Amino acid sequence: MPQPFSQGPMKKRTSVLVFLKGTTAPLVLYVDNPFDVYEELAQILKQNSPTPKLIEKNTSGPIRKVCIQSTQICAVALQDEQYM
Repeated sequence: MPQPFSQGPMKKRTSVLVFLKGTTAPLVLYVDNPFDVYEELAQILKQNSPTPKLIEKNTSGPIRKVCIQSTQICAVALQDEQYM
């Protein structure tokens, strides 16, 4: 009988999802401090300033660095993911 794959302990990481106007899929950002980045982006949304601000972030996932114009963000979210 085949042995099931051995699974180590599951870990959890939190990513920041950034939804941009005119796109269907969000940017998934893996950062060292996801709760701080979420709060920063949520604050920008709350200000709702018509003047664009350039937001640049270094990340630790497949997207290594991102630059977003503040007026293009329509929503942000936190997402927990399990991995091994």
